[in-house]
Amino acid sequence: MSAETAILRTKYAHIVCISTVMGGEPHVAGHRIRVRDIVAARDQGGFTPEEIAANAYPHLTLAQVYSALAYYEDHRQQIDSATRSEAQFIAQFLQQYPELVRDVCSDPGQG
Repeated sequence: MSAETAILRTKYAHIVCISTVMGGEPHVAGHRIRVRDIVAARDQGGFTPEEIAANAYPHLTLAQVYSALAYYEDHRQQIDSATRSEAQFIAQFLQQYPELVRDVCSDPGQG
């Protein structure tokens, strides 16, 4: 890692912020899984922490999942703001460049 890379160790075991990884967003140390990815698995996917560790991200431990969820609860506004910003960016991109996006849900026989 270069001298320009800033690593912020949080008070949460397993959660770090590295300026050059995942845009500096909090994520599970040693993985490219953001805290908000784990939150989305819980809130949008309906998974329990145990199911997240066993099925959604089987290479994570249950402790890592719970640490990410604890981090989220203490930094909810920051994480939710990043989620909204990403959703706005995606919506704008889809509107501006529809030809660059393929519908992965469409019938493969139509392509």
